[in-house]
Amino acid sequence: MSVRTPVTLLVIAKEPVPGRVKTRLTPPCTPQEAAALADTLHTVLKAPARRRVLALDGTPGPWLPPGYDVVAQSSGGLDERIAAAFAHCDGPTLLVGMDTPHLTADMIAGVGRAGHDAWSGPAADGGFRVLGLTDPARAGALVRGVPMSTARTGAIQRDRMTEAGLAVADLPVLRDGDTAADAAEAAARCARGSSSAAVLNSPAEVAR
Repeated sequence: MSVRTPVTLLVIAKEPVPGRVKTRLTPPCTPQEAAALADTLHTVLKAPARRRVLALDGTPGPWLPPGYDVVAQSSGGLDERIAAAFAHCDGPTLLVGMDTPHLTADMIAGVGRAGHDAWSGPAADGGFRVLGLTDPARAGALVRGVPMSTARTGAIQRDRMTEAGLAVADLPVLRDGDTAADAAEAAARCARGSSSAAVLNSPAEVAR
């Protein structure tokens, strides 16, 4: 039986300022509703972890639940920001995308078990929503230069890891909550009673 290795859970996010984040959900959401979709942070709290790190662009506020070590997000492209965020971690580390409110703790609870060097959680649009490394110090070489926000981002990132000789475990495909059409599916998968389910139910109806 494999032994679970304590894992650090890493989230990269912007301060949820209305009109600055999740703008593709407006309309049908209001800017205030779109900015309120922070269930991923609460999900991460439910998953077993040695440490939880939030690389934040902005200032912490009442929207941030306790239990996170907050570090400043670096400048540069997303590949640079991801690599820099991993540099704040040690030991097995799993990056979780902020725009997946339908993520569940069960989906990530097994990460860190013996037998793998990396974890890849693809997004339905071709990107990735989850990325894990047993050695976060390797993130710079593995992530920098990967083209972000393309239909091939997830595949290119996974290829980078396998070409580096890493044993990669695949996690379930998730769909981003970026647009009203995405929200229709995300709302159905969000935990009953979550803030994202409540907010997304309205745009989900509009998207149908």
